Amino acid sequence: MNKKKFPLHIKIFIGLLSGLFLGLLANIFLNGNETIQWLVSSLAYPVGQIFLRMIFMIIVPLIFTAIVLGVADFRDLKKIGRVGGKVLLFTIVITAVSVIIGMTIVNVFQPGTGISEQDRNSLIQTITNKQNVTGILTSAKEAKTFTQILVDLIPRNPFVDIVNFLDPNYRGGGLLSIMFFALIFGVAMAVSDREKIEPLTKVLQSIYDVVMKIIDFAMKLAPFGVFALVFSTASQLGFQIIGMLLKYVLVVMGALTLHFLLTYGVIIKYALKKNPKEFFKNLTEVIVTAFSTSSSNATLPTSIRVSIEKLKLDKDITNFVLTIGSTANQNGTALYEGITVLFLAQFYGIELSIVQQLIVVFLSILAGVGTAGVPGGSLPLVVMVLQTVGIPAEGIGIILGVDRILDMSRTVVNVSGDIVLAGWVDATEKPD
Repeated sequence: MNKKKFPLHIKIFIGLLSGLFLGLLANIFLNGNETIQWLVSSLAYPVGQIFLRMIFMIIVPLIFTAIVLGVADFRDLKKIGRVGGKVLLFTIVITAVSVIIGMTIVNVFQPGTGISEQDRNSLIQTITNKQNVTGILTSAKEAKTFTQILVDLIPRNPFVDIVNFLDPNYRGGGLLSIMFFALIFGVAMAVSDREKIEPLTKVLQSIYDVVMKIIDFAMKLAPFGVFALVFSTASQLGFQIIGMLLKYVLVVMGALTLHFLLTYGVIIKYALKKNPKEFFKNLTEVIVTAFSTSSSNATLPTSIRVSIEKLKLDKDITNFVLTIGSTANQNGTALYEGITVLFLAQFYGIELSIVQQLIVVFLSILAGVGTAGVPGGSLPLVVMVLQTVGIPAEGIGIILGVDRILDMSRTVVNVSGDIVLAGWVDATEKPD
C-alpha cells in the first residue's frame, strides 16, 4: 500500500498551523511559566536555529558564484548585441520600479509596527540567541556616511568580510564588499580568454549547483524549522503575531498585484500594443504552473511553449530571453525582499535612514538578478540585505511561516515579467 506523500508546501503549512496553534495555547495557559521558557530555549530554539543555519552557511558561496557566473555570462552581449542590451536594461528598470512600489507601500502601511516594546524585546532575545538587544539596535542605527559606504565597498581583504559578515557589530563592508569582489571577478572572467577560464567556469558552476542542492536539503527541514520558529514567536507574542503577519502578507500581496496589473499592464498596452486582458488570459497556464511549483526554472518549458504558440513571439528571442529571465529577471522577488527588510526593520524598531533605504533598493535589485529560480532561493539573499543594513539575520525566522504562499505568488510575477520582457524585445526587433 502506497503512502500518500504531501507536497513540501503542504508540509510547511502544517508546520505553520501546528506551531501557531500550540504557541497560542502556550501563550494563553502558560504565559510567564518557566515550562514554556524551557520549551522555547531548549527545544524550539535549537530546531529553528538548525534550519536557519543551513541557510546562513551557504550565503557566501551562493552570492559569489551567482554574481560571478551571471556577470561572466554577459560576454554573450557581444554576439547577441541589441537583444542582450535590451534584456539588461528592461531587467534593471522594471526591477527598480517593483522595489520602489514595494518599499513605498510598506512605508505607508507600516506592517511591522504595533508590537509593545516589552514583547518585542522578549522575542528578539529568543530568536537572536539572547544577544544584547540594546547593542544590536544601537549598531543598526549607526548609519554610515555615503563616503564611508563607498570606501567600505572595496574590501582590503575579502576573507575578513566573509568571516565577519554575520557579526552585527562588524563595521566593515561585509556582504556588500563580497558582492563587489564577485562583481569585479565576474567582469574579469567576461573579458578573459574563454578557453583558458573554462575550467574555472565549470568549477564555479559546480559549486553553484551543489549550493542549490544544499538549499533543497534546508527546505526539507523547513516544516520542522517553521514549526519551531512560529511556536517560539506565538508563545511570546500570542495573538499579536497573527495580526502583524497578516498585515505583512497583505502588504506583499497588494504590492505584487499592483506591480503585476499596473506596471505590466502599461507595458503590454503601450509598448507591446496589445490588450492586457487578452495577454494575461493567454498566460493562465503559465500562472497556474508558477503558483503550484514556486519555481521560475520549473515553469520555463511552459513559459516558452505558451509564448511561442499562444502569443506568437519569435522562437529565437523567446528561448534566449526566457532562459536568462528565469534567473535574472526576478522583479517579484526583488519587490518582496525590499518589503521584508523594511518590515523587519519596523519590527526591531530600527529607523533606516534615506541612505540605508537606498542601499536596500540597490541590493534588492541586485539580489533579484542573483536569486535562484527555485523554492526558497530568495531566503539567503534576504539575509544578505538584512545584514548589510544592520538588521539581525535571525529576524527572518519571523516571516518563514508565511513565506511559502508569498513564494508562490512572487513566482507568478517573476515568470509573467519574463514573458512581458520577451514580448517587448520581440516588438522592438520587428521592422516598422
